[in-house]
Amino acid sequence: MYRAIAKNKRNTFFIILFFLAIIGGLGWLAAWVYGDVTIVIVTLVIATVYALFQYFTADRQAIAMSGAIELKSKADHPRLWRTVENLSITTGTPMPKVYVISDPAPNAFATGRDPEHAVVAATTGLLEIMDDAELEGVMAHELGHVRNYDIRLSMVVFGLVVAVGFISDMLVRMTFFGRGNNQNPVVLIFGLVAMLIAPLVASLVQLAVSRQREYLADATGAMTTRHPDALASALEKLGAYGRPMRRQNSSMAHLWIADPLRPGVIDRLFATHPPIADRIKRLETMGGAF
Repeated sequence: MYRAIAKNKRNTFFIILFFLAIIGGLGWLAAWVYGDVTIVIVTLVIATVYALFQYFTADRQAIAMSGAIELKSKADHPRLWRTVENLSITTGTPMPKVYVISDPAPNAFATGRDPEHAVVAATTGLLEIMDDAELEGVMAHELGHVRNYDIRLSMVVFGLVVAVGFISDMLVRMTFFGRGNNQNPVVLIFGLVAMLIAPLVASLVQLAVSRQREYLADATGAMTTRHPDALASALEKLGAYGRPMRRQNSSMAHLWIADPLRPGVIDRLFATHPPIADRIKRLETMGGAF
């Protein structure tokens, strides 16, 4: 299990390095075409400011978009509250705010920039089909996201995606309408390729980061409960009884334990989550190590 966590952390590190290389390459090309690095600096500043805004408001946005209702005390939902409270005590982390979402689709999510500002939520559909051990596994997975600072990483990557899109858009505009080197056909071709390919690659990298963090949260949750089979059983139920959420929003799809969106033709390539079967297989392998 510890090897799986270390591997996922290394993979995420290299993915972000690759992401930064994309931005650096686009920045160099834009500076060469336009003869001015100011546009790159301005773009990166805007992307950073936007990422910071998301960083401090992502939890409130997620709550509003999902329609979650906060549990004010244990009496509002003793079973869910007790499960989260026990996990918080076990891991030595602050008790997060707990929310319930009225939706028959079984799912759960966590958000918050750090353990001191964490939020976990579960749908009524999830609470109905999970037994106590499975619910503990799901909540341990969600708290794993908080403990691993996954939301912070997601916001950084999101800011980089914004930067790539911004730079690509400015580059193609300068290629067609700017002055100087952009009249060169070779530069025109480079600009068009950058415009078409860079945002797509950036989005794929963002999805890859999300999938890696799901594997890591699974491993963290299993390590917390020392019962990976319970989380594997919960994932099996999510695969069997899963359905699209009533309130769907692609911007928060990566937060849920299972993809809440309607499947598409090429959903595996652009999925925010790894296949449930792969996650179950890894958990079963981890279970044999205990």
